[in-house]
Amino acid sequence: MKKHTSVFVAITIIAGFMLSACSGGNGQAEPSAPPTNPPSQNEATTASPEASPTTAQQPDLSADNQGNTTEPDTPTSISGEVIISFDYERISGSASNQWAVWIEDMGGNLIRTLYATAWTADGGYTLRPDSIAMWIEKSDRASMTDAEVDAISGATPRGGTQSYTWDLMDANGNIVSPGEYRFVVEGTLRWKNYVLYSGTIMINDAPMTAQADADFVYEASDRYAALTSDSPENAMIGAVIASFVPNAS
Repeated sequence: MKKHTSVFVAITIIAGFMLSACSGGNGQAEPSAPPTNPPSQNEATTASPEASPTTAQQPDLSADNQGNTTEPDTPTSISGEVIISFDYERISGSASNQWAVWIEDMGGNLIRTLYATAWTADGGYTLRPDSIAMWIEKSDRASMTDAEVDAISGATPRGGTQSYTWDLMDANGNIVSPGEYRFVVEGTLRWKNYVLYSGTIMINDAPMTAQADADFVYEASDRYAALTSDSPENAMIGAVIASFVPNAS
């Protein structure tokens, strides 16, 4: 029993000595290193002035200082005039020397009549339905007042260069929008025979000149044979030219 007690005491002394050596000789364990704290949110998100300019340094791109950028306004109207001209050669005999000049949109809708020969416009179309028949239908001549007819009709001239001006207004006195428009001249050559000149012109902020294409239609009537490409009546209306002249801003 005494021998066993001595062995236990020896083991206890050795264990104590080893524990003291591991703890630095003071019997206490070394404290662990304090944890490293991550930077605060302010420290993490704040950059130097050189790296990121402040809001006050940003350029103001808006016109109203409300953060909304704006673009220049697109013009919705234009000013100026279109001049339509051609040479007219008076044809002897009856059922001839009738014409009309008008403007229409690209869908074929009448915008404005610039001129119609007085004999047809004043009522001759009821006696001779073939006289500038396309204009009679398109303008709804039967519904026009006397004042409206007087405003666009005139006596047939003796000959020479004819010129008609469109002020870019429609029949109601409103300025049209910029865009393409068709100018038309219809001429009755003799009875059912006629010529139709048609061309397009762009109305914007730049001057432009355009020439119309001619379409001759020859058709016999009850008493008269159809004209031909050699008939002198073909010279009644010469080449039709339209020129757009914008007003200087």
